[in-house]
Amino acid sequence: MNNQQTLILPEERTTSLVAAEQRVILHGIRWQTYEDLLSQNEGNSGVHFAFDQGKLEIMTLSPRHELLKHALSLLVEVLAEEFEVDILGFGSTTFRRSDLERGFEPDACFYIAHAEQIRNSETIDLHSDSPPDLVIEIDLSHPSLNKFPIFHALEVPEIWRYDGELVSVFHLQESGYAPRRESHAFPAVTTQLLTEWIESSLRLKRTEWLRQIRTWVANQR
Repeated sequence: MNNQQTLILPEERTTSLVAAEQRVILHGIRWQTYEDLLSQNEGNSGVHFAFDQGKLEIMTLSPRHELLKHALSLLVEVLAEEFEVDILGFGSTTFRRSDLERGFEPDACFYIAHAEQIRNSETIDLHSDSPPDLVIEIDLSHPSLNKFPIFHALEVPEIWRYDGELVSVFHLQESGYAPRRESHAFPAVTTQLLTEWIESSLRLKRTEWLRQIRTWVANQR
């Protein structure tokens, strides 16, 4: 991507970020500024925002980031198909609650246990609707905003997080998130398998990679 994207930061600061994965963390930002940013950058899929009670992260996405996100999203779709699990993918939809002053845009997310509940919703309001059952987070650069307090406040049940080396799975607990060996959404799927699959997605032809996953699922039956 060679085009430069200009990101508007009203009042507090104005900056320009090139279209490669970069993270900017700002402090002392008002909720209304976050809302203004979301509105002014609506449709700009190359930029993600996260807000945690005055802390604002702005991230531009690299090709590698998008490649990994697509692989993990496709993996969820294939697992759901093969295990006959109903899911709804909501991509990088913005989830936020003004009363908590917290919001995020996931790399990818899925409704699974609540898929039927949300199926015909034209909008999602976390004051009354459930959060996504599974959120995928790709975190390849540092420093980055710790989004787990946001996820916890909004009660996201499960997180898959890839840090460039390992895929970790976290389940929601009353006091925070606990690392788990297996996914709750897909109980037979372990962190080791997820890591192996994401690594093989980078070196295998996509058709071969998908065949391997489907063969693994067939062997579980």
